[in-house]
Amino acid sequence: MAPQMRAAWLAAWLLALLPAAAAAQVESSPNLGKAEGQCRPDEQGPAVIITVVGLKDRKGNMRAELYPDNDKDFLEDDNILVNAGKTFRRVEIPVPPAGAVQLCIRTPGPGHYTLSLLHDRDMNRKFGLSSDGVGFPNNPRLGLSKPKAAAVRFASGPGLTDISIRLNYRRGLFSFGPLERPAN
Repeated sequence: MAPQMRAAWLAAWLLALLPAAAAAQVESSPNLGKAEGQCRPDEQGPAVIITVVGLKDRKGNMRAELYPDNDKDFLEDDNILVNAGKTFRRVEIPVPPAGAVQLCIRTPGPGHYTLSLLHDRDMNRKFGLSSDGVGFPNNPRLGLSKPKAAAVRFASGPGLTDISIRLNYRRGLFSFGPLERPAN
């Protein structure tokens, strides 16, 4: 594949990857799904504790978004999901200056879900190909298309469920993967 075509495919894939964070979706409400997703003090569940691995640096925000467990709804626009009465939750926190980076996101109940994690380093609320990081449950190898829902599916129990997600960043012109020497 020619380098220009490959770069175009990569850019198109990454814009499709996180539609709520893509430039065309900036008008989307940053608080949509946030009230339902935010864990309460002393949360008992059902909720997922996400431990972030492979952080590039301590800049910006971390954003987790919870989706239904199917290819059609995985990474779908948040407004479409909410208007259709489907599962969508969002939690956003500043990256802490030190220590473990963890997010807690509530689920509607025990069951299977999909999830995306964004390291929005410049806090512009959209995915930046050259700077931001992205990750998914089960840490699938990322290619030139979004992962299938089955590859990033996880089970949430009735209490707190722990998962670990390794972030992927751009490495070179066509490479996108975990850092060799992450900050954490």
